Amino acid sequence: MAQYFEVHPDNPQPRLVKQAVAILQGGGVMAIPTDSSYALVCQLDDTKAVERLRRIRQIDEKHHLALLCRDLSELSSYARVDNRQYRLLKQATPGPYTFILDATKEVPRRVSHPQRKTIGLRVPDRKGTQLLLEMLGAPLIASTFIPPGETEPLNDPQEIRDRFEKLIDGVVDAGPCPHQPTTVVDLTPMENGGEAIVVREGRGSLAALGL
Repeated sequence: MAQYFEVHPDNPQPRLVKQAVAILQGGGVMAIPTDSSYALVCQLDDTKAVERLRRIRQIDEKHHLALLCRDLSELSSYARVDNRQYRLLKQATPGPYTFILDATKEVPRRVSHPQRKTIGLRVPDRKGTQLLLEMLGAPLIASTFIPPGETEPLNDPQEIRDRFEKLIDGVVDAGPCPHQPTTVVDLTPMENGGEAIVVREGRGSLAALGL
């Protein structure tokens, strides 16, 4: 049975967020709000939790998972970034974007793309999620919460509770999220002098990135 936390979207209660952090630290898989839709998350270094997350979403190892980071200070440990890439990241974060970057050896193979050795990176602009990441002190593995066989991400925490409370360990309810996925941009071509490639246009503005 999933625990349910009603967190204020603008003034998240630290007591409740701390309880959610404890669930994650105990190996839990949770649904949390982001600035695009709700996402399924778990700890980066928890093999069983990552496997559960993939089973719930029914996705294989070729499906890109993302790292939810509090800010860019955590970036260098998990992705290789040159100056051009960093400038673009800095102007776009926090915000509703997922950036594909080359993963470092700190990222377990099970969560990076098996052929490309890449990882998605997100820095969400959502106060409750930011506080959760701050209290956890580490990035989270995340996947947009799109139910198996469906194409639209979930943005209603009560619906998530009703449909998935037996499969996940917790739901952080900070109100509905925008019903639109992140904009996904592949930054890896920039390493060789190329240009960023838009993989999916979503909520994040391409004009803001100069794309």
